[in-house]
Amino acid sequence: MALGITPLSWAQWLARALDLPFTAYAFNGAVTADVLRDQLPRVRADYDVATLYAGVNDVRGQGWEADVYERELDAVADGLARRTDRLLMLTLPLDLGRPTSAPKPAEANKVVRRVAQRRGAAVADLEDFGSWSTVLPDAVHPTALGQLEIADRAARALGETRLPSALVPAYHGSRARYAPSHARALARDLARRAIERIVLPR
Repeated sequence: MALGITPLSWAQWLARALDLPFTAYAFNGAVTADVLRDQLPRVRADYDVATLYAGVNDVRGQGWEADVYERELDAVADGLARRTDRLLMLTLPLDLGRPTSAPKPAEANKVVRRVAQRRGAAVADLEDFGSWSTVLPDAVHPTALGQLEIADRAARALGETRLPSALVPAYHGSRARYAPSHARALARDLARRAIERIVLPR
């Protein structure tokens, strides 16, 4: 599944490329309200770089409200901007989730860009991110190769020339060798979607 690439988060890859220590406060399933309430208070001052990627779980939920998201995201970005030399924010992939979350990711990205402009943050664009080798069949979770691609986009957004992908030698795996694993994962995800349509008819 990893194409021979060490399975690290994109933020870890970015820290490695910038030769910086890495601290993570993220946890699975968090929405932006969780980031504001539980994660931001734990962030100490004087970071070199702070990264903020929030909204995926918000747009995948049933209670999406763009104005609430903007208020919460702006509060997090403001808090981080006070604690770091550089703030980086990421947009969301437009093709997100199965079934798709569209058009909510596009709405969220307008918010991300407005907040970033207000808080002086760099923006890494992920709107076109996603292919069979960079995202798992659920169209949400990146593969190891996908994490590395996000890290490269983050580095470029910060104006860095040291790209995380330069830390990885020629891939030990290949997309052709990965294809059977992807096919098995796709079959499992298709079964999940079928069950959800039966249990949770839309």
